[in-house]
Amino acid sequence: MTVDVQWAADALLTAYRTRQPISPIAARFADAPLSTAYEIALAQVESWVKDGDVVKGHKVGLASRAIQRQMNVDQPDFGHLTAGMFHLEHQPIPADTFIQPRIEPEVAFVLAKPLRGPGVTVAEAAAAVDFCLPALEIVDSRIQDWQIGIFDTVADNASSGGVVLGSRPVRLADVDLRLAGCTLHVNGELIATGAGGAVLGSPLNALVWLANTVGPLGVTLEPGHVVLPGSMTKAVPIAPGDAVVADIAGVGSVTAVLAGKEDR
Repeated sequence: MTVDVQWAADALLTAYRTRQPISPIAARFADAPLSTAYEIALAQVESWVKDGDVVKGHKVGLASRAIQRQMNVDQPDFGHLTAGMFHLEHQPIPADTFIQPRIEPEVAFVLAKPLRGPGVTVAEAAAAVDFCLPALEIVDSRIQDWQIGIFDTVADNASSGGVVLGSRPVRLADVDLRLAGCTLHVNGELIATGAGGAVLGSPLNALVWLANTVGPLGVTLEPGHVVLPGSMTKAVPIAPGDAVVADIAGVGSVTAVLAGKEDR
């Protein structure tokens, strides 16, 4: 690990710990390939695992044009999901877990078989899925004011923050994820709408992209792991006390609650 990679990983780990965002790091890596950003992210994951956390899955970020335009990037990325990022539906999530949270509705895949690229096909990806769940991903950035480009967000573990899963499993064969519409309500107000087709044409395509991207890096998508394929809508800022409901046609609904003062 180079000195610069260690510096960036330590800076981001400090931001996680103190909840104080840092300035963008990309300028220090102007000539570095994107693989260097993944090195920075992996160094943080290794630190969390060393401290007792466990990898429970992966996420695809920046998978829809709406999110790419919002974040001013032009390609997907991926991050790791650890046990500490998962929160129960309807249970207040401590607001001080995050710095500047936003929320995204997704269809989560839970795997029954391992997937390892390169060369994974849609057929193989579909056969590896045990079931789907409605999900809300809380994305967060350790970079001040979300001033991120692709290098910054990749280094920041794809801006991962938290995950809330619904509790009604659905078989992949029972829903057409391309056509599944989604509504996102915050405190009862309709904030955004979308559909599965916004996620690389289908959330299943995002699963294929992920398996084929992480495989050459030595990563296998493991049975029982959760894969978040990407948001069906733009990311929406949330604040303490907010209750968020995503309803995905054919998949179900999921509710996330960010704790307010009365929950402390």
